[in-house]
Amino acid sequence: MKDIMTIGMLCSNAQLSESGEDVGDPMELALLQAGQKLGLQRDDLLEFYPEKKEEAFSPETKMMATWHTREQDKMVAVKGAPEAVLDASTQVLTTDGQTRKMDETVYEKLLQANETLADEGLRVLGIARKSIDAVQNDPYSSLTFMGFAGLLDPPRKNIQKVIDKFKQAGVRVVMVTGDHPGTASAIAQKLNLPGDGESVIHGDTLKPPEDYTPKERHNLLQSSVFARISPEQKLNLVSLFQADGSVVAMTGDGVNDAPALTKADIGVAMGGRGTQVAREAADIVLKDDNFATIALAMEQGRVIFSNIRKFIVFLLSGNVGAILIVGLAMLFGSILPLLPLQILYLNMISDVFPALALGVGKGEPSVMDKPPRPASEPVVTRTLWMLIFGYGLLIAGTALTGFWISLDKMSLSGERAVTITFLILAFTRTWHVFNMRDAGSSVIFNDVTRNPFVWAAVILSIVLLLVAVYFPPLSRVLTMVVPTSGQWLFVLGMSLIPLVVVQILKQVSFFYKDTHDR
Repeated sequence: MKDIMTIGMLCSNAQLSESGEDVGDPMELALLQAGQKLGLQRDDLLEFYPEKKEEAFSPETKMMATWHTREQDKMVAVKGAPEAVLDASTQVLTTDGQTRKMDETVYEKLLQANETLADEGLRVLGIARKSIDAVQNDPYSSLTFMGFAGLLDPPRKNIQKVIDKFKQAGVRVVMVTGDHPGTASAIAQKLNLPGDGESVIHGDTLKPPEDYTPKERHNLLQSSVFARISPEQKLNLVSLFQADGSVVAMTGDGVNDAPALTKADIGVAMGGRGTQVAREAADIVLKDDNFATIALAMEQGRVIFSNIRKFIVFLLSGNVGAILIVGLAMLFGSILPLLPLQILYLNMISDVFPALALGVGKGEPSVMDKPPRPASEPVVTRTLWMLIFGYGLLIAGTALTGFWISLDKMSLSGERAVTITFLILAFTRTWHVFNMRDAGSSVIFNDVTRNPFVWAAVILSIVLLLVAVYFPPLSRVLTMVVPTSGQWLFVLGMSLIPLVVVQILKQVSFFYKDTHDR
């Protein structure tokens, strides 16, 4: 056991730190920690067997090697994919410390042992060595196979919930790994990914993207687990998924992951164990190396995008309403129902505070229950434009109706009718913020009503409207008169009409859609 661990610890780039800031691949760090439990220290081993040269891990050979010398004793330490190390070995170390020829029977038994370990979900390394007369260029020949090292690297406790959350959000999770297919299959089954022995795609079976027929490409992309994948094959898989119309986010931490991280629509690098090259190639760096953080970021992204849409719809619909009020009045030869300074003041109140409050909403809890929007979909869709003009017409119609009633039915002066129209429009646009709730959400308890900034904005807007009416210096500038109590009731009643109408229409529309979707 100590001989195997010695070779595994010598053939390594990892470094344990007393401060806990370990550096290196998790597999190599695990070997160092296991060696410490046997009383071995890498620094002591390197002092006894100084390292003279290193052959870095290569996706082509799937192995790495280091050369060590001690006086006349020279050796090569090798570790890598078990099947690759076995293929490069001509001898095998027996349990009594002797060596014997690697014949076909021993080879098959060792391969079967590797399969057994991999099927248990272990990440397996093959470890070998050889004695040499001088430092040479070919470390991967005539090796003595020493044994396997298996690392149990179970998924994090919350990873299953995260994957379920992705599925619920319409996002596919695909495992692309350099591990043995058996290891990948065992992990996939724990995560409820399609990953039995037949559905795991081995890297050796993959072809260049241009060699696939449309049917072969479709069948390949239905798979969720890919094992023994090289960096070039990762890049090809990203291209294949993108050509199929998918938006691809890829995680990676190694130097060899950089091309695929760059090619992916969203490259996600590990900030802890990830290399500097991977971090620079990625669009996002996870400081905690936690897969769940991606789901959290996606959820927040959806909330932010939804808030932007609410912000735009609220602003444009309110302004469309104001434009229609003035435009229609001019078209029919009426006196202006709103004065320029009143419109300016109203925009300052209604456009700034409620709109900003909508931009910091926390979103509905169901935001991750919806499928992703198409990548080509604009921020303001045709449906949203229809809503904007529909809201604008409703707001304008309400204010103009109030203006007509004030002049014709209530026989008020032009100045008082303009004041009432201004107040109707102002309160209508203030209540309009509550029309920005998501379809299907509760009328009372929703993202807008749960947002404390919205209530603060509404209160502030009302206070500023009352100041405009009751503060003489400002009311004179805005040409406002103080309404009677009856006129105030008329203003409030008219201003609530668009809110009530929209809420009823939203409920009816959602009920109709929900009934027909069953």
